Amino acid sequence: MKVVDSLPANLAVLKGAEIFTHGHLPIAAAFCRRLGLVDIVNRLVPSQMELKPGLVVQAMVLDTLSGRTPLYHIKDFMANQDIELLLGTSVRPETFNDTNLGRSLDAIFEAGPSKIVSTLGVRASREFVLDAKAVSYDTTSTSVWGDYRQCEGDNPPPGPVITHGHSKDQLPHLKQFMTELLCVDRGVPIFSNTLNGNSSDKTSNNKMLSQISTIMAQHGLGTGAFVYVADSAAVTENNLDCMEDNLFLSRLPATYTECHRAIGEAVMANRWVDLGTLAETPTKSNRPCASYKAFETSVTLYKKKYRALVVYSSSHDKRRQKRLDKSIAQSAQSINDQLAKMSMQFFCEADAKAAAQRVEALSENLHVVKATISTHEVRKPGRPPTDKPAPTNTRYVVSGKLALNTDAVEQEKLLAGCFVLLTNVPIVGENGMEDKKLLLTYKGQYGVESDFAFLKDPIVVNDIFLKKPHRIDALGMILVIALMVYRLMERTMRLRLKKTKKELVGWENRKTDKPTAFMMTTAIVGILVAIIHNTRILLRPPNDRQTDFLFALGLGSDVFINPNCKCQPIIIQNPAQIG
Repeated sequence: MKVVDSLPANLAVLKGAEIFTHGHLPIAAAFCRRLGLVDIVNRLVPSQMELKPGLVVQAMVLDTLSGRTPLYHIKDFMANQDIELLLGTSVRPETFNDTNLGRSLDAIFEAGPSKIVSTLGVRASREFVLDAKAVSYDTTSTSVWGDYRQCEGDNPPPGPVITHGHSKDQLPHLKQFMTELLCVDRGVPIFSNTLNGNSSDKTSNNKMLSQISTIMAQHGLGTGAFVYVADSAAVTENNLDCMEDNLFLSRLPATYTECHRAIGEAVMANRWVDLGTLAETPTKSNRPCASYKAFETSVTLYKKKYRALVVYSSSHDKRRQKRLDKSIAQSAQSINDQLAKMSMQFFCEADAKAAAQRVEALSENLHVVKATISTHEVRKPGRPPTDKPAPTNTRYVVSGKLALNTDAVEQEKLLAGCFVLLTNVPIVGENGMEDKKLLLTYKGQYGVESDFAFLKDPIVVNDIFLKKPHRIDALGMILVIALMVYRLMERTMRLRLKKTKKELVGWENRKTDKPTAFMMTTAIVGILVAIIHNTRILLRPPNDRQTDFLFALGLGSDVFINPNCKCQPIIIQNPAQIG
């Protein structure tokens, strides 16, 4: 923002005007207004402060989506913004000081951050008609640099316990807290909670399963109307018992004997159903898309039978492939070591043949040893006669040649490329899923994983600096709401482009019908708006490319001048995979 004091005569009308250079934040604000963010937070968070909690939350959400600054810099961030345009009301920038923000976070914690997120999730489902028939759950850890010794006492402070635990960031020397997410429609969060740093994924799944029916009932879905999708940590005896009344889909851990049995059955039967390539976006030419094939079977866990889908991917699991390569090398080394210790020269042909059998017996699953016997003559000791050739003895030499058992290696590669999906979802019926749909539903789990990447992206979220655990809980809610807005913007663009069969100019001027929210933020830059006598005027309106993005978002150029502008969601019944 800048205030123009002196201008050429032909632009004198702008003298004293405030001029703002807008990017994507007015767009994000329009989505916040569609969610009713300010009103919902103000309703759920009682406060007597002059600066209402709803305004604080929306300001912090927009700050997060702008690249994230420390809390004590938000007032500086707001000082450079058109506050009325972004928040719907005029507020002095200095009111966004660290004291007011801290008090707001305290009030948010008392009201319940997860309650606020779930309420917004219900509102998002209604306003944007989210597909909640498949709901994905996962957790992640966030490392912090402080010692948080107060969490180690007998009476820890309110909020999550910041302590050591299994670090998914591979930083075991740092303390951490955990975040759980429940997402629908390819990554839109509808529920979140901050957990203790030493929380177990198995226990977290169990607690979520005890309340999933209540959460989904708020979205109008009863038991059997949705599928709970989780990673392999959900597969325990207690969790399977909890999932009896709900449909679920998970990955059977390789630690179960039934997993290896099912894969072996699929490989031996060799009756695969080709599912083709399932990638929703093309890959680079040097990285071909993975192709899939599947085999239906069943497994028995804890005396109960479940549907199992053995899936083979042409893109082998790197860890398992590396393990196979290591096994091949170890097998070759073991055989060569044994060959080096064996005697290979014999005076008797029968002894040589017996040794050859011993050599070939060294063959293993991954290698075949082929023995050959060759002969050569060795002169007998002593002085040779002068009138005839020197007498010789025949020596029999056994040699072993190592060869890769290509059939067995190919089978091991096939085994290494397989995993097993465990489910109680029927194949046919109202809620049935055939092989391909089941795999696509499970692959939707990547949406939660990409959400965690957003929440932990250092460009978006700087290192956690709050000292009070309960404020970390409240801040986690802010970040999840920002993620919700981010995903809704992306989803809206893709759905509208799909319905209108249009494309946008994306990276490197290539057209795409699957734009990302980040792509949009880089495209919507440089919009100039002047405020003259409380009236906003577009000095530099959106160009053609920016207008196309605004269309996909359900917005027009008035989003940069109208503080009450809301996005118009695209409504598609039963949206297919939108990626």
